[in-house]
Amino acid sequence: MSNLDWDSKTVIGFKAKAPKVTRNASDLNGDRLQKARRTGAVVATDKKVTAGGNKARPGPDHQRIAKLDRENEVAPPPKVNASVGKAIQTARMEKQLTQKDLAQKTNEKPSVIQDYESGKAIPNAQVLSKFERILGVKLRGADIGKKLEGPKKS
Repeated sequence: MSNLDWDSKTVIGFKAKAPKVTRNASDLNGDRLQKARRTGAVVATDKKVTAGGNKARPGPDHQRIAKLDRENEVAPPPKVNASVGKAIQTARMEKQLTQKDLAQKTNEKPSVIQDYESGKAIPNAQVLSKFERILGVKLRGADIGKKLEGPKKS
């Protein structure tokens, strides 16, 4: 143990930094660039992004794009009418079904029934037709809440 040298140090995982050489337009095919690449030096290239543009006056494109953004506001999808929710609720109560029972019969989640009854749901024709078939009440078009008749006999 007496042959240890306390003044020297060994650093593990430390690489010596290579000198950085910047690339100019005049050095594209120059000897300095090739020599730096051969020796393993890091060669950085800078690219001009705003070449040929007028920085003092921005183009009218930005104004046009902002105007388009303001015009194309997306309206939220329409919700179910309150009369539809009321009709579902009254028909369900007449048949003595809970929301959970109606959900099981229509293969929907109870939260879907709750959303339709509260008027928060986005109308879906397939779901409404299932409700119409199970509850026997018209839920689409005119005469919402009217009892459905059986198939017409001719």
